[in-house]
Amino acid sequence: MTQTRRTFLQLSTLGLAATAVPDAIRSAQSEITPQTSKQLSAISVWVTSDNERFTSTSSIPWSASSASAAAEQLQLDPTVRYQEMLGFGGAFTDAACYTFNRLSPSAREQLFHEMFHPSQMALSVGRVCVGSSDYSTKVYSFEEGEPDPDLIRFSIEHDREYILPILRQVRTVNPDLFLFSSPWSPPGWMKFNGSMLGGSMRNHYLAAYAGYYLKFLRSYAGEGVPIRALTSQNEVDTDQDGRMPACIWPQEYEIQFVRDHLGPLLEANNVPTKIWCLDHNYNLWGRAICTLEDAKLRKHCNAVAWHGYVGTPEMMSKVHETYPDVEMHWTEGGPDYRDPAYLTDWCNWSATFSGILRNWCRSITAWNLALDENGRPNIGPFACGGVVTIHSQSAEVSRSGQFWALAHYSRVIRRGAHRFESHSAAEDLQHVAFENPDGTQALILTNSGSARTIELKLAKLTATVRLKANSVTTLAWSVSA
Repeated sequence: MTQTRRTFLQLSTLGLAATAVPDAIRSAQSEITPQTSKQLSAISVWVTSDNERFTSTSSIPWSASSASAAAEQLQLDPTVRYQEMLGFGGAFTDAACYTFNRLSPSAREQLFHEMFHPSQMALSVGRVCVGSSDYSTKVYSFEEGEPDPDLIRFSIEHDREYILPILRQVRTVNPDLFLFSSPWSPPGWMKFNGSMLGGSMRNHYLAAYAGYYLKFLRSYAGEGVPIRALTSQNEVDTDQDGRMPACIWPQEYEIQFVRDHLGPLLEANNVPTKIWCLDHNYNLWGRAICTLEDAKLRKHCNAVAWHGYVGTPEMMSKVHETYPDVEMHWTEGGPDYRDPAYLTDWCNWSATFSGILRNWCRSITAWNLALDENGRPNIGPFACGGVVTIHSQSAEVSRSGQFWALAHYSRVIRRGAHRFESHSAAEDLQHVAFENPDGTQALILTNSGSARTIELKLAKLTATVRLKANSVTTLAWSVSA
């Protein structure tokens, strides 16, 4: 990785100008189809601004009158549909679960209700680490010691202390929680350097590693925590100079592992867990395309996992252009707790999320769900903050700008929603629109500049929306026959 997680915020902002305009793949110049047989409810409005946090404000009526010539216009077309959504969430790292576990039972129950309950923030996707990541209390795998290809020593005992209990508790709050897993490193004995810190995979242990992953999936399922998807390696092309659990996977190794070992092993054992490839930055879009060219691999893997630290979101659309049926999932990105804007950068994160969604991603998973005020526990070189901060002494909970940005999406976009066309000529206004399975529609607007007024146009109807400075605004309305 050539960039720190802190510079991710700057990189994402640079990439959003290209994604604020219509997608490269969308149906160009599509005309609005009049929906004269349907009725739209008044628009419900929620705002996060300098003095509001996802605050409900006055509803906005639709009107048959023409839009003001002086107002910026944003056109909506629900007949032009894109990807189906899985959901939004964050990573249940060892560090995050450790931090959640430090709360009193009542405080943790209250926070989990706020973050995961379907009637609240409704976070519904979670990332689980297979062994230690850089955000852990220590370096560990489930198979320590000398080479053991038969995996006789395999044990998830470490995760039974607080990781599995936290995951089970969250599943009681939101039973629809979709969990996927990512390893930062195989056990050290499977690598050339004999350590989980840096290094690269040894080819002759690929079969043993597939068995290791199968044991992990079965062990977690046996603990009441099923894993629905997996990535074969976090950040495939870097070992982070040996400063943290990491592993380099040449492309041919990743293809061989999924195609010849992990995929067939899961299939033979009737394990329905899906496989997502890459799990790294936008700028590796060429590697993703070349990986997916292997027809035998595609039998087992039909999705790409992305990080946003290097490159720009439209690079994901290059993969979609080549393989329209391949799913896209955004699996990591988090704030820097040292950033003065850590608590108030909701516009930056919302603009980032809009760019991700406008380039075909079906899910967005933030990095650590919770850390302390110093971005700990952390055994690696990167300074990150949690979606929430839980103070190590007072247990006070602070909600980051990323938290409030996520709320504007996860509270109104349901699993199974489809993104639909939204278009504005204003390059500095980010927007993304969805229709839920129940027919409700939602639009998220990110205004990083001064206050402004825009006119929504949907079929023959218009609505006037006033946007505050430095704000994220969610609009939602119901559609009836």
